[in-house]
Amino acid sequence: MFRLRHRWLAVLGRSGAERQYHGLTPMCRGAAGVTDRDRLLVRQLAPNLVRPTVLASGLFWERHRKGGYQTEQRASTKDLIVNGLKELRTEFALFQQEWKEKLESDPLVVFRPGEIDVVFGFESQPDLDRWVVTTDRDHGEGYSQAALERSPAGFGLFHGTLESRVPKDGRIKRAGYANIKSLRVRKSFKRDAFYDWSQYNTLVLKVRGDGRSYLINLTAEGYYDILWNDIYHYVLYTRGGPHWQVAKIPFSKFFLASKGRVQDQQGPVPLNRITNVGFSVGSRGGHEGSFRLEFDFIGVEFDPSHQEEFAYEMYRQPKYIVAT
Repeated sequence: MFRLRHRWLAVLGRSGAERQYHGLTPMCRGAAGVTDRDRLLVRQLAPNLVRPTVLASGLFWERHRKGGYQTEQRASTKDLIVNGLKELRTEFALFQQEWKEKLESDPLVVFRPGEIDVVFGFESQPDLDRWVVTTDRDHGEGYSQAALERSPAGFGLFHGTLESRVPKDGRIKRAGYANIKSLRVRKSFKRDAFYDWSQYNTLVLKVRGDGRSYLINLTAEGYYDILWNDIYHYVLYTRGGPHWQVAKIPFSKFFLASKGRVQDQQGPVPLNRITNVGFSVGSRGGHEGSFRLEFDFIGVEFDPSHQEEFAYEMYRQPKYIVAT
């Protein structure tokens, strides 16, 4: 409901954007009676208006999947060709592996109730290269630091320092977060794919934490821009100390949010369309300082004893309310 409400606000502001845009036209032609205040308005609005009713900031539609945090890397045609030829061997090897798995796969062996199928391991550097680490420092919005490295014991270690101190630029109100996110799963020749976990009902993690609470993020990115930021969350509570813990979280416990806002209209996780897995940690509530979360593996399991489809009760809303 929040997402559709955001779109309706954009529609309501459409006429105002049109008036501002068309009001700029005579000013830009040097019409008589233009004051300094009008010229200031031109300088403020002209860079933000792409065309009537469409703001460059993406108020009415999402311009990019990363929501303004994308980095543009331009390369020459020669570099693109050279890099493409270098990747050709890798893509053909991946294509061969896909067909090998398809011909050799046996559903009776792949899927057994009560057994854990490991999706992410952390035993080698290539396993760690499947993840991307981000903090508020990456875009000049804070001073937190984080890294994903091999621990002395040979496991994956997500660690760093959280700071809630904000830059003195007047833009940022809150800071202090770190996040790791798996790379988008894909097929050969740069084709996007999904994790199909429809045969499973439980997420299994073997971790060693520091007593903090971490947020688990299951991204189910949709085709349309309004679905780009659909993420299903649940909390991972960790114990401090030297001992490992195995956390089994049913997928029915995850709830839907978009851009940090829990949605009114909830539903089960679309387990056949998972694109990314991630973990976040924040400093809100005075939880600044160092953090440490060590991974052994992340897997999925089918638990025959778990029959719940969705943990949260939903209420029927009147038809005149948006998104019901």
